[in-house]
Amino acid sequence: MASAETNSSSAPTTSGLAERYAQALLGLADDRRQTDPGTVDRIATDLERLFALWRDDEAFRAFVADPRLDSGSQRKGAFAILDRAGIGGEVRNLVGVLVANRRLYALPQVAQAFGALLAARRGQQTAHVTSAHPLNDTQRAQISARLTEAGFSGVKLSERVDPSILGGLILRIGSRLYDNSIKSKLQRLQYAMKGAA
Repeated sequence: MASAETNSSSAPTTSGLAERYAQALLGLADDRRQTDPGTVDRIATDLERLFALWRDDEAFRAFVADPRLDSGSQRKGAFAILDRAGIGGEVRNLVGVLVANRRLYALPQVAQAFGALLAARRGQQTAHVTSAHPLNDTQRAQISARLTEAGFSGVKLSERVDPSILGGLILRIGSRLYDNSIKSKLQRLQYAMKGAA
């Protein structure tokens, strides 16, 4: 649920590169669906867990983004983290390919691209939420409940942290944008003060 920004905890936006990896992983999952019907859901769950780990663990974010590490060190470190997190074989293979191609930095983008492709396939809408600090489970539940009240059902949240908004939220779903950030409020106040002068 969760896609490189200037601040380390921001979720990167998806790119063509990430979408190609996500498409390939989704194609692999589709191929295996005949023999293992739960493949797609298992991969989606593993990627969501891995993205949450990236989002919440500063050391892991630094490891993923560190270009100084050689592929052997990246592989050893990444696989140790995957083993500890209980991540399955398909996602483990994806990480191996990203490391071999020197693109481990794209892991969060690939996770988000996969989630977006799967949501589109399932007819779900994605709400892009930007907050100054990572959301907790209660806040996620409240946002989902408010979206349901507003007539959006089955919404998947895609989260991004951007400390520059200072506080509040920016939510984009479809063509609608709800900006309740402190940064925007301060800008509106600034424009109002200039107009009064």
